[in-house]
Amino acid sequence: MCPLCNVYEYGSDQECIDRCGTNTVVEYHRDQRRLYWQCAVCSLVFVEPSQRLNAVEEKAEYDKHQNAVDDMGYRKFLARLCDPLTERLAVGAKGLDFGCGPGPALSAMLAEQSFEMNNYDIFYADEQALLQSHYDFITATEVAEHLFEPGNVINQLWDMLNKNGVLGLMTKLVIDKKAFSTWHYKNDLTHVCFFSVETFQYLAQQLNAELSIVGQDVILLKKRE
Repeated sequence: MCPLCNVYEYGSDQECIDRCGTNTVVEYHRDQRRLYWQCAVCSLVFVEPSQRLNAVEEKAEYDKHQNAVDDMGYRKFLARLCDPLTERLAVGAKGLDFGCGPGPALSAMLAEQSFEMNNYDIFYADEQALLQSHYDFITATEVAEHLFEPGNVINQLWDMLNKNGVLGLMTKLVIDKKAFSTWHYKNDLTHVCFFSVETFQYLAQQLNAELSIVGQDVILLKKRE
């Protein structure tokens, strides 16, 4: 099943065409470690579910990250989302940094600009009550590619946004099969879902959102009035 739009059918291209037309999930790429499927409806590329890491293995990989709040190089990286996001926010807007990790640098950067921030992370800051609140904006930097059920999570975050709210994402985008075959990004075993421009266009249509793609990896989805 596609973890974004819930299409069920798997198989070879011809098998899927014979069985169910374009509503299919077909093989996109395989290497020595993993098999990757692509959904013909939303264009999401995703790892075969049986080949995902378990929660213990996944957290062990995240514990190796060295992303400190005061790391200027990391802040420069996060500014690619922070700058265009803040241009779209009202003074004093309330935000949630979803998947903040052990060093919530983006949250600190936004708080420094007088935005009210909360931090959530299933491994490092699992305060479920924060997911019951509403926000003017939600950020998720280098998070979408880790989600086992991105459709459910994105819909949950969308429902948590206030009117005119903005969902700001950072994730590297799939270009085509040739580029994917040599793409370093897919080699991180915690990366299990890979989005493209077409995937975010599909999402924007489903959510009735205003879509902005800034540079190569920043995606802003804004709620319409």
